[in-house]
Amino acid sequence: MFEIEKEVSKIPTGSGVYIMKDASDSIIYVGKAKNLKNRVSQYFRHSSLITPKAIGIYNNTKSFEYILTDTELEALILECNLIKENTPKYNTLLKDDKAYPYIKITLNEKFPRVFITKKHLNDKAKYYGPYFSSQAVKETLSVISKIFPVRDCHINLPKEIGKTIACLNYHIGICKAPCIGLIDEVEYSKIIEAMMNFLNGDYKEVIEELKQKMKRYSDNLEFESAAKVRDQINYIAKLDEKQKMQTDLKNDQDVIGIAKAENESVIQVFFVRGGRLISRDHFILNNVEDMTEADIMSEFIKLFYTDTSYIPREIITSEYISDCELIEEHLSLMGRQRTHIIYPRRGDKLKLVNMAVNNAVMVLRNFLTQLKREHQKSIGAVEDIQKALNLKNTLDRIDAYDISNTQGVECVGSMIVLEKGKIKKNDYRKFKIKTVKGANDFASIQEVIHRRFARYLKEYSVEETTSFNTLPQLIFIDGGTVQVDCAKQALRDLNISIPVCGLIKDDRHRTKSMLYENNEITLDKHSEGFKLITRIQDEMHRFAIAYHRKLRSKRQLQSVLDDIKGIGRARRIALLRHYGDIDKIRKATVADLCKVDTINKSAADSIYKFFHS
Repeated sequence: MFEIEKEVSKIPTGSGVYIMKDASDSIIYVGKAKNLKNRVSQYFRHSSLITPKAIGIYNNTKSFEYILTDTELEALILECNLIKENTPKYNTLLKDDKAYPYIKITLNEKFPRVFITKKHLNDKAKYYGPYFSSQAVKETLSVISKIFPVRDCHINLPKEIGKTIACLNYHIGICKAPCIGLIDEVEYSKIIEAMMNFLNGDYKEVIEELKQKMKRYSDNLEFESAAKVRDQINYIAKLDEKQKMQTDLKNDQDVIGIAKAENESVIQVFFVRGGRLISRDHFILNNVEDMTEADIMSEFIKLFYTDTSYIPREIITSEYISDCELIEEHLSLMGRQRTHIIYPRRGDKLKLVNMAVNNAVMVLRNFLTQLKREHQKSIGAVEDIQKALNLKNTLDRIDAYDISNTQGVECVGSMIVLEKGKIKKNDYRKFKIKTVKGANDFASIQEVIHRRFARYLKEYSVEETTSFNTLPQLIFIDGGTVQVDCAKQALRDLNISIPVCGLIKDDRHRTKSMLYENNEITLDKHSEGFKLITRIQDEMHRFAIAYHRKLRSKRQLQSVLDDIKGIGRARRIALLRHYGDIDKIRKATVADLCKVDTINKSAADSIYKFFHS
């Protein structure tokens, strides 16, 4: 047995990383320390438990591990990697997993290619970006391809010049076709150089050239071509306007501002490249209730730059970071160039930081408003239902069930799940009715409920959480008194007690009310609770119908295939997997049918003749 106090006394005083684990041996917190013994001891002293996070770690930690490192820098690197890999509950987590695109020019090739990539490699290519909007980089590359006709193919040039034919890009005018020798290396290099000037923000020369081109088209009465060039000029002007804000500083910089409220924080980052603001983005961090803005800033920088492919020379922050030098050393090693973290007090850098902070405040305000709205639609709606039904237990999980059949054929049941008022599609389940003959919704719902909760009794002790080993606090049944009573009987047979509530529809098949303990309960139609039960009823009906149609379609398809000579079970299954529906098989040629596993020429002829004779 792990005795925490005894194990704490054994911890050495060197630098390293400590890993807190809960009763299920899951990692709940990772931290670094210059003195491991002192730092870990603090979590188990009652005098140190003054913040919600510290109390949470203390209450949930059942064991811990530690890893000694030679330096504090090694501890920092290890801490970042462990947090990223394990996403512990009590660590500050960055809600962002984007990989940002770059425009890449392969300058290490004789005839450089230009394309979009999300990998910034340590090669001899030239990278522009990162761009923080996929749409923006696609639009930029689209304009570039029209102005600078260079290749984006993978042909090995000049080795394969003349060994291929010109592709579509040449014929539509966005490539000079070096692959067939229509442009030499010198002329091609001039186009690449002009493109690089454009991407560096030198638009004047390009715009002037396009204006002359537009005038020539116009003088020749080629108005459609002139209009296309005019659109290119307008886009470049808009692109220039988006990047209008410039500074007197020519370094690449990330400017970071922060805003904090309760347990959420927003980080706003301005990405300045060559003195020009190319883009901005915001990031949300949670678990920050008992952290200062400076602590959050430090955590963000460690989290963000551990996973980014480019680190600028300067990171300008709105907060002073105490472990600045250590983080600088880490970033410099990662980025292969010296990176400085700057906390400005005056001048242009302070103005940039203040702008970032103001934007962070605005984003946070909007985010909190959205959170409040989402809370009302989910938790608030669940609370409306709980209050209306006079239930004591919080409705963290709700299961809802519906039956679908067509005159008793292919009768199916659906189970949808909500957690804290939000749909949880991963826990949805479908049931093909096995024991009920004919159209009997009452017996079918009883079978579905029995099978679902019998599975719970079988799996509830399994450590891994599944759709079946978790009990809901409320069950919704699509139907009235009889359906509800059938569900209750199934639960009684298994000795399980869960409230069961029916959902009733009006004559127009719209959600009307709830039926609980033989009482019809009507919610205000404008309330979030009523809107939620409407969404639940629509969703479980949609899910049941979709499954029913799928089974019905397969049944119809299989029954048709039964009548084709020479098509047995294995070939029917192969056709079902390959085509999915009867219309696609009917339209298939003999050659197409032969491509299906197990279908030879003779079988293909039989299938084709069956549908076309």
